[in-house]
Amino acid sequence: MYCSHCDSPLVPFEVPEAYGEYAPSEAPVATICSRCLRVTDLEESNEVAVADSPDFTIVSEAFPTREKPAAGVALALGLCASLARNRNNLEALVADLERAGTDPLLTLERVCQDPSVEPTMDLERRLHQLEQFVY
Repeated sequence: MYCSHCDSPLVPFEVPEAYGEYAPSEAPVATICSRCLRVTDLEESNEVAVADSPDFTIVSEAFPTREKPAAGVALALGLCASLARNRNNLEALVADLERAGTDPLLTLERVCQDPSVEPTMDLERRLHQLEQFVY
């Protein structure tokens, strides 16, 4: 399965129930592009097998190794596409990830610095803005 925007591999993942409201269209399965970092929903009618433990390191080695925090970071990247529209959800998701023991802002910064990714948005600037309203 490949991204329709940059033709790079997609990583499909199940959205943890606790993070369902942060998923695109509140879908139970989403994908993240390994290059442009677009996060999209994956319709259940799509017959794509989701790995029991998706390999988010295909996107970046900076992703957490545990599945739930990695999915949360992926969803946060998707929400960064529109900070104004997603501010409340981003604040809540960042807080949830921190309570679970993940440093989401540091992880997002490291993903942003990974030379293999080319985000479709100015992720560096958005992370700076995210830091301002989260803390």
